[in-house]
Amino acid sequence: MTALPASGREWHLVARPHGWPKAEDFALREVPVAEPGEGRILVRNKHFSVDPYMRGRMNDVKSYTPPFKLDHPMDGAAVGEVVASDAEGFAVGDQVLHGLGWREYARVPAQYAVKVDASLAPLSAYLGVLGMTGLTAYAGLFETASFKEGDAVFVSGAAGAVGSQVGQLARIKGASRVIGSAGSDDKVKLLTEEYGFDAAFNYKTGGSIKEQLKQAAPDGIDVYFDNVGGEHLEAALSSFNLHGRATICGMISQYNSTEATPAPRNLAVIIGKRLRLQGMLVNDHKALQPQFVKDVAGWLASGELKYRETFVEGIENGYDAFVGLLRGENTGKMIVTLN
Repeated sequence: MTALPASGREWHLVARPHGWPKAEDFALREVPVAEPGEGRILVRNKHFSVDPYMRGRMNDVKSYTPPFKLDHPMDGAAVGEVVASDAEGFAVGDQVLHGLGWREYARVPAQYAVKVDASLAPLSAYLGVLGMTGLTAYAGLFETASFKEGDAVFVSGAAGAVGSQVGQLARIKGASRVIGSAGSDDKVKLLTEEYGFDAAFNYKTGGSIKEQLKQAAPDGIDVYFDNVGGEHLEAALSSFNLHGRATICGMISQYNSTEATPAPRNLAVIIGKRLRLQGMLVNDHKALQPQFVKDVAGWLASGELKYRETFVEGIENGYDAFVGLLRGENTGKMIVTLN
C-alpha cells in the first residue's frame, strides 16, 4: 500500500466578506492527512467546483444551506481518486464524486460518495454537464418551468454552465426560439454558432436589456430561466406572453451588493399576464437523476449537446477562480484542477 502524504492543503474562510470577497477573507492552510477511519474513504481530489451559490454561504445568515464555518475548510462538489479505504464497496483506485472540495485530500463518509466512470466522460464532466449544474438545467427547464414544445425560451447568463445547457436542452426538445444573454461578444458568438441559440445579445455593451430582448424575441417569450436577476428579470417580465413561467435559479447580479437592490419595477404585470415565477433548488429534484443521466449521456454521445469548461490550475488559485466566476470570466463550468 502506498504511504499517505503527511499533509495536504485546504481553503478556509477566515472572515465574512462584505461586498466582493477579498483575498484576506480566505486562507490556504496545510493540515495533516489522516487515515480514512471506519466507514470512510480518503480521496485525492483531482478537480473541484466553484459555484455562484457559494457566495451566499459565506454570509452568516439563515438560508436553505448552512453557512461556511469560519476557520474550517469550505466544501463543494469534487471528483478524485480513492487512495485509502475503510469502507465496503470502495477500493483504492476508484474514481468518485463527493462533496468535500476546496482541498487536496478529503476524508469522505462512504454514503456521501458516488463512483463515476472516467471511460464514459472526463472526470470534470461530473462536476458540470453530468453533475449538479447539469441536473439544475434539466430540472429547472422541464420540471420547474414546465417547458413544452413550441415555447420561446430566454436564458440569462447563457454562456455559463447552467445557462448554456438550458438553452441547448430547450432547442433539442423543440423550442420555437431560444434567446440568451451573455457578458461578451465572444460569448454571444459561442451561443449562436456553437450552442444553436437562435439569438443572443451582450448585456454589458448592447444598451437596454429590455430593448435587446424585445428585438431578439419579437413575439415574446414563454419561459425565462433566470441566473442573473435585476434588470434581466425586469426585461423578461416585460416580454412574457400570457401564462409565462420563470425558473428563478440564481441572481448573481446581486450576490455582492452591500445595499438593498431595487426590485423589478414592473412586477404588476404578473397579474394581468398570469405569470408563474418559481424558485428552484437542485436538491429538490434528485428523483430526476436517473432520467437526467440517461437523456444527457445520449445527447452528448450524439453530439446534440455540447459543453465548455474553464480550468484554473492549482489549488493555490482557488480564490482567484471563485472571484473570476463571480466576474463572469468563465465560459461554461469553472473548475479548479489540482496538480
